[in-house]
Amino acid sequence: TMAHSKALLVLENFIAGKFVPCSSYIDSYNPSTGDVYCRVPDSGKEEVEAAVKAAKAAFPIWSSKSPLERSQILNKLADLIEHDLEAFAQAESKDQGKTITFARTIDIPRAVYNFRFFASSILHHTTECTEMATVGCMHYTSRTPVGVAGLISPWNLPLYLLTWKIAPAIACGNTVVAKPSEMTSVTAWMMCKLLEKAGVPHGVVNVVFGTGAKAGEALVCHPDVPLISFTGSTLTAQRITEKSAPHCKRLSLELGGKNPAIVFDDADLSQCIPTTLRSSFANQGEICLCTSRIFVQRGIYSEFLKRFVAEAKKWKVGNPSDPTVDVGALISKEHLEKVRSYVKKAQAEGARVLCGEGVDSLVLPDGNQKGYFMLPTVITEVKDESCCMQEEIFGPVTCVVAFDTEEEVIERANSVKYGLAATVWSSNVGRVHRVAQRLQSGLVWTNCWLLRDLNLPFGGMKASGIGREGAKDSYEFFTEVKTITIKH
Repeated sequence: TMAHSKALLVLENFIAGKFVPCSSYIDSYNPSTGDVYCRVPDSGKEEVEAAVKAAKAAFPIWSSKSPLERSQILNKLADLIEHDLEAFAQAESKDQGKTITFARTIDIPRAVYNFRFFASSILHHTTECTEMATVGCMHYTSRTPVGVAGLISPWNLPLYLLTWKIAPAIACGNTVVAKPSEMTSVTAWMMCKLLEKAGVPHGVVNVVFGTGAKAGEALVCHPDVPLISFTGSTLTAQRITEKSAPHCKRLSLELGGKNPAIVFDDADLSQCIPTTLRSSFANQGEICLCTSRIFVQRGIYSEFLKRFVAEAKKWKVGNPSDPTVDVGALISKEHLEKVRSYVKKAQAEGARVLCGEGVDSLVLPDGNQKGYFMLPTVITEVKDESCCMQEEIFGPVTCVVAFDTEEEVIERANSVKYGLAATVWSSNVGRVHRVAQRLQSGLVWTNCWLLRDLNLPFGGMKASGIGREGAKDSYEFFTEVKTITIKH
């Protein structure tokens, strides 16, 4: 009914500095209530075409600005988002289902920092120069922006991961067409409202909302979009690779993980247990860096398990807007069913579920009964071959298994198709370096988790992706390098 749709938030595409209505829309749900609360444009070829056209038109002016001018604009945008931090955090929590605490302390501050970081780093790059005195010749390199960048970001950390792409792309002088996830588009739309005030010229940042199958595909297949930066599933990345191959596009793909946490018997459990709970269940386990396979050395296995389960049971699940809640809602009904199905498979295979799904009762406040909630779930006695140990579950589920030797745990940790992140817990510095060297993983954290220096490369091995992101890596991806030789 019309009366019903009036109350809903209706988003519009942002093209050439203006909000543009779309001919058709899709429903977006509030994961904590199960109700439709927002209508998102169902964009396709036509909308993407208009956005690419706007981005192409804006490119000459934007790319000819100095890094300092672009830096000042990025800093201004960071200030504006920070000024509205609370509104952004509320919107992110409502749209994604994450706790207000996580949105306030992690998502939005990081989105602000992404702009500040690249506003700074763009001022400090140098190019190379070599001399060949014997032939009276010098060579140097020059870096220039590529053109229109296609940016596709996921639903788990919506503004955080979108700005992690937009910031380096525009800092380097490119213009962009971005497509956030259709399930979490609100904060991207809110950011669009601040672009003009920050001094971003029309057409530099265009945002087209819609599904991967329609809007995403149109962007990936567009001949005037030479590079695509994507964060999401390995399956979607395969499709992006196939579709972009005829155009020889440059790709940066940040994909899934099946990340091991390795706990040696000399680990400091007073640090390890609270951190490993976070690395398993933070953001409902919906972070590509979450540890879903915990290998514990046999000497401390039973103690670890007892303490870990006892602490996991203390995590409070409920209304994400309640600041005392630790676990919010999962993104969608379908995703919740998928995560639950892994727990059922584990049980069918003879594994034991020690707490959470199907074991403890979930008590939800009124108004959240139809939300997509799940308790932090710990599974043990699960075989390495099990799909629960091989596939990315992407929910508040972790498997805890025992190991005996360093050699054995390295082999088992490496026995999955992914290689994004790993955590190692030990107080033996020699062992830490040895193990870190041999793990097939783009990131290894020791005695900590999720401590990031954005200067350094971020990304995965094997099925966890192609390319790296960071100060130097993003700069190299978003620029074209030219070698110039002068004989004098």
